[in-house]
Amino acid sequence: FPFIGNGKAIALGEAEGFIKTVFDEGTGELLGAHMVGAEVTELIQGYAVARQLETTEAELMHTVFPHPTLSEMMHESVLDAYGRALHY
Repeated sequence: FPFIGNGKAIALGEAEGFIKTVFDEGTGELLGAHMVGAEVTELIQGYAVARQLETTEAELMHTVFPHPTLSEMMHESVLDAYGRALHY
């Protein structure tokens, strides 16, 4: 999911970057993420917690993320994997 699709990133002037969430195709288990852009060192914590809790793609798709925040790009990235991103 590109940062340009996130209102908070645009407001901060940090609209360059992306987040890609990686799942096991068979089980839906969260494997990790690729992140490039501003504040990704802060955003990775959400993935670390989700990974520790063995969160699946379905669970992340139905998780509520605050808006407007950079962290909602995690949710958008999950939705984007299925062509369902809300803001891009």
